[in-house]
Amino acid sequence: MTLLDVSIVNVALPSLKAGLHASPDDLQWVLSGYALAFGLVLVPAGRLGDTHGRRAAFMIGLAAFTLTSAAAGVATGPAWLVAARFAQGLASGILNPQVAGLIQQLFQGRERGRAFGLLGAVIGLSTAIGPLLGGLLISAGGPTDGWRWVFYVNVPIGLVALPAAYRLLPSHQEIGRHQPEQDRAASGSRPTGLDPVGVVLLAIGVVLILLPLVEEQQWHGSLKWLLLAAAAAVLAVFVLWERRREDRADPLVDLKLFRFRSYSLGSAIALVYFSGFTAIFFIFTLYVQAGLGYSALLAGAAMTPFAVGSGVASALGGRVVTKLGRPLIAVGLVMVGLGLGGTLLAVHLVPGRGVGWATALPLALAGLGSGLVIAPNQTITLSEVPVRYAGSAAGVLQTAQRIGSAVGIAVVGSVFFAVVGAAASNSGGSNSAGSSSGGGGGRPRDPGRWADAFQHGLAVAIGLVVLALLIAAYDVVATYRKAEGSTEPTG
Repeated sequence: MTLLDVSIVNVALPSLKAGLHASPDDLQWVLSGYALAFGLVLVPAGRLGDTHGRRAAFMIGLAAFTLTSAAAGVATGPAWLVAARFAQGLASGILNPQVAGLIQQLFQGRERGRAFGLLGAVIGLSTAIGPLLGGLLISAGGPTDGWRWVFYVNVPIGLVALPAAYRLLPSHQEIGRHQPEQDRAASGSRPTGLDPVGVVLLAIGVVLILLPLVEEQQWHGSLKWLLLAAAAAVLAVFVLWERRREDRADPLVDLKLFRFRSYSLGSAIALVYFSGFTAIFFIFTLYVQAGLGYSALLAGAAMTPFAVGSGVASALGGRVVTKLGRPLIAVGLVMVGLGLGGTLLAVHLVPGRGVGWATALPLALAGLGSGLVIAPNQTITLSEVPVRYAGSAAGVLQTAQRIGSAVGIAVVGSVFFAVVGAAASNSGGSNSAGSSSGGGGGRPRDPGRWADAFQHGLAVAIGLVVLALLIAAYDVVATYRKAEGSTEPTG
């Protein structure tokens, strides 16, 4: 539900524009308000689950998300919808870290890898299939009110999931009773206190990073980038505070976690990979809707090969990650790079409306590779994290993913819109982020320039995937050298 809402709304923008008479700024905030709030609370919410129980935090987030989805569906104006989307983001930020925390607490070894594999399949499918589901709902609901069903669809799911969560998810006490005695002390202890100063400092730092990134297209001028410098200063204060707090109480984020190579490099891979991974959906949807005149349903269908590949490979990757380790992630990143390279070539050779068929096979390969990256990387990254910090550690990892997504959309989107705008200026046409957001359906004006823009943006996304591959390769080499050194005879 929560990750679906990141991608499903993209194809609903034309319907939103028609139904609510929303301006380009309104549409931007419908997207960015959710992303901001989501990233804002991930770490504090993970800590909340660590301290007060993950089932309770999960159910609070799930109930809030269901209610705010209903509120978004009945919105009567843009301001109402933006507020509901912000509240939705807060609820999803509370809900998400509890999943990884519960997996850490309930499973060990290969079983944990399988559980993360299923989670990875859900992440990959929900992110990639969102446009298809959105297209189906909009087609069924009509061009002016179809967008409402994008939010209403969460309500029956939430109403079914709430009692299921209460019945099926174990409480902290139940987990303790069923754990082996040797594991009970470690997983049963909880951090004390919520560290309110750390919460405020981290929240300010995350907002200062995300705000100029998610508003990159609408906030003109270079002044916004000063917020990144301010973010660096605030986060430096946060680090100093957390180190000071270690001597007196449990910190919000145990900075000693970053001494584990698995956690520090895994978080870096997540940050960089999500920069390229998420941006692909953003520019591909814009290309086929605004550039080629695809309907919302056809735009979603064009991304389905990636979703299918990702779902299949995630379940497989979760089963074998504990045996193969980081080399599996490196192989997955190579497959993603090859698949995106094939997509680039397909768009170059078939830049017209047949691009959906031309890109199906390479996108499926990229999806298979992505399934071998997201879930296995999460498994390895959290493998050495103490259970008592599982929620906050997962929150940090997911915050890195959200920041990576915002960075990728800002960077790749800037390249995409710059090429579209330059081509439009040269041909006497017009271009704006707002006009492209309102695209979808109708006859394309100049598919060649949109194809060119997509190819330039995709090349940047491929570069980010290659960077993630270099980080994974470094970890593989370092692990090999460490293992080789430990087997050398001594004396």
